[in-house]
Amino acid sequence: MSSILHIVNGDSTANILKRTNLKGDIIVWREALCEGTLYFDVGSDEFWLKRYAYFETELGVSKLEYFDKTIKELVKLEDLDGYNEVVLWFEFDLFCQVHLMALCSFLLKSFRKDILYYLVCTGKVKGKSQLQSLLDFSLNEFGNLYEKKVRISKSNLVFADQCWKLFAENNYEKLQEFNFNKSKKFAYFQLAINQHLKRFSDEKGLNEIDYKILETINNEALTENEIVRNLLIWQQQETVYGFGDLQYIQYLKKLNKYVIKKDSKYYLNNFGKKVL
Repeated sequence: MSSILHIVNGDSTANILKRTNLKGDIIVWREALCEGTLYFDVGSDEFWLKRYAYFETELGVSKLEYFDKTIKELVKLEDLDGYNEVVLWFEFDLFCQVHLMALCSFLLKSFRKDILYYLVCTGKVKGKSQLQSLLDFSLNEFGNLYEKKVRISKSNLVFADQCWKLFAENNYEKLQEFNFNKSKKFAYFQLAINQHLKRFSDEKGLNEIDYKILETINNEALTENEIVRNLLIWQQQETVYGFGDLQYIQYLKKLNKYVIKKDSKYYLNNFGKKVL
């Protein structure tokens, strides 16, 4: 076993790390904590039960599959014997930042003084107009990212834990009032929460993503794939959601009150047009 443990935000990053010269074992964080019911105590039985229910009911993922892909991977973090360095690899967007908060909360419960904790979090890059994800860096540049990693102290983990619990509670006023910029180590917490606040529903029961879907369909009847493609372009240009196809398809499914599907294409119904 290596003395270094890398915890990465997804399989794509894991596959890149495996091709670099960086030493260390790899654990992949596979979840979607930006959606579904949450529980503040990450890794507890109550937490897993709520996530089991969400993945099975909403996404059609069996408990066995969820256990194999997610829980089985993360329980490895409960025993860090042999490691003297833990490196977290995450990105600037809401999807990643929520996972970073949750992971820090999880690590805090078994914090060890004999381990050095670090963070590699991509985003702003000099000379680039857009925020950069890990996939925007070449194989050779991963070494530079590692060299520039930021040390995370116990007090930093405590702050991230506080942020996670606020997110899990999901109270608009509390999220709006709290300063997520208190720690310079977590440069994108506030940006992510600002984006998350736009997911709260207005008096019509719709949020920013819902309206964007309705606007997209209103301009032209589109298939599911075409709608998602439009949303991903919008996301890259104007937001920091960091969602994938699956998240946007779930939003589309919940708008059946406002849209109709005919010959594989989606149209606004009269109520949808009125609301829009």
